[in-house]
Amino acid sequence: MKCPFCGIENTKVIDSRPADDNSSIRRRRQCEICGKRFTTYEKVETMPLIVIKKDNNREPYDRSKIESGIIRSCHKRPVSINQINQLVDKIETMIFNFEEKEISTARIGEIVMNELKDLDPVAYVRFASVYREFKDVNTFMDELKKILDK
Repeated sequence: MKCPFCGIENTKVIDSRPADDNSSIRRRRQCEICGKRFTTYEKVETMPLIVIKKDNNREPYDRSKIESGIIRSCHKRPVSINQINQLVDKIETMIFNFEEKEISTARIGEIVMNELKDLDPVAYVRFASVYREFKDVNTFMDELKKILDK
């Protein structure tokens, strides 16, 4: 690892521990030439994932799209940003654990809905109404009845 201060490649690791989210390793390093210390983070590189849209177009996976959809669904609900981040992490882990190169938005949407159902029923209905494109009040009521029956 190059020292960001003097550019020399002789650095040593003086401390190593999991980062706060346990998904990366935090390493404290010291340059053997100039003596300055700096921190690096090491994270597992995931395989590229392609998302298949409804119109069969393909685009690279983008975590922020899941995150923004959940944030919109949880607007003015008693759900913290920390809970949302944990949920997105969980969903992302599930998606990457399929070990597939491509995944449809339909599959991602179903995963998000299943996870939102447990987090906040109102957020679930909001997400479902957009995702499933409810055309009228009857389809909306059908979805509400499913929740109430459980």
